[in-house]
This record gives sequence, structure tokens and C-alpha cells, in this order.
Amino acid sequence: MSEDDFEHIAYSKDVIEFVTVANEYCAFIENHASMKRGEFVEKVQKILPLLYLKASMLPEVEDENVETPAKFVTEVDYSFLMQKISEKLARFDSYQEVFDADMQFSEGAVEASIAEDICDIYQDLKDFLMAYRIGTTEIMTDSIWECRKNFKEYWGQRLVNSLRAVHHVVYSDDNIDEDEPEVFSSPGDEVTPHKEDSWVNKHFNNYSDDEI
Repeated sequence: MSEDDFEHIAYSKDVIEFVTVANEYCAFIENHASMKRGEFVEKVQKILPLLYLKASMLPEVEDENVETPAKFVTEVDYSFLMQKISEKLARFDSYQEVFDADMQFSEGAVEASIAEDICDIYQDLKDFLMAYRIGTTEIMTDSIWECRKNFKEYWGQRLVNSLRAVHHVVYSDDNIDEDEPEVFSSPGDEVTPHKEDSWVNKHFNNYSDDEI
């Protein structure tokens, strides 16, 4: 890699800081199973605002149109993570959404899911990180362009919606950890309806106690 490559916008301070926070977010989601519900929710409360800030600071870049960025998180991976996070949140998962395009066609409130919001954000960030790590400036630029576009048009709104719901859970009078199912210490203790060669299944064999 030449010295000129390191001066590319893909290595700028704002991009590197976003990559760092995105990586922390994805690692946190992948290692959520060993956490108690209260600990998990409080970490979500802290990392979402930071992620929003860093995503909003991504620079505008031109789409290089090298190729369509590869997708690394499969539907099975996504469904597996959402199921497990929804089970962890249990009665705290659902909330009523007001900033939803479907509201105009609905006679009542639209129900949303914190787990679904979290996994929508995860899916886009993980695909971004895996593409970014390929290391060519053209692909890195395309991945930044797509991630910034998706943040603006989709998951940025999901993030602030779920943060509102998470805030309510954290500061409610409810005992967040009450009636929580047993916290699994290893993926072997879980029932994992997951194909063996999937990305998430491989990484779920490497739980750690790392904290944000």
C-alpha cells in the first residue's frame, strides 16, 4: 500500500472513528448472550448515541461503482440474532412507533421491535466493516458511500426510534432483570437453529467478556 493510499478519505479521522465504533457495536451484539438483560439494555443506551454521532460525521464520497458490495450477514444470521435478542428483551422488546411510513395507512399505532432495530443496524454495519477490511480504496469508498446512504435513508431513523424505547426501559420503575430466563454462559447451552457454516454461528463459538 502506497503512502498516497493512506492519505485517501477512507483513512480520514472521521471514517476511522466510525469504523472503531461500528466494530465495537458489532462485537457487542455478537457477544450479548452472556449478559444480563439490564446490562445489555444499558450498553445499548450508551453505544447508540455514539454510533449516531459518528455515522452523522461520515464524509460525503463519490460512488466508485466498482462492484456491488458483498453481503456477509445472511438472512439466517439476521434471524438468529434477532430471535435471541428478542428473547433476552422479552416484554421490553415491543414499543409503539410514531415515525413510520406505514402510519399513514394504519388506523392505530404501529408496533416496532428494539431487537429488530438493533439487528437492522448490525446487518448494515457488519457488511460495511467486512467490505471495508478488503483494503482497496475503491471498495472502501463504495462501502462508505453505501453505509452513509443507508444511515440517512433507513437505519439512522431506526436507531433514534429504538433509543427512545430503550430510554423508557432504562428509566422505568420496572425491574428489568425480573423473570429473565437463565443467562447462557456458552453457545453450547443454547438451542441454536442455525446452519453450521453461517458467519454468526462461527463467531458465536468465541464469546468473550470484553466490554465496550
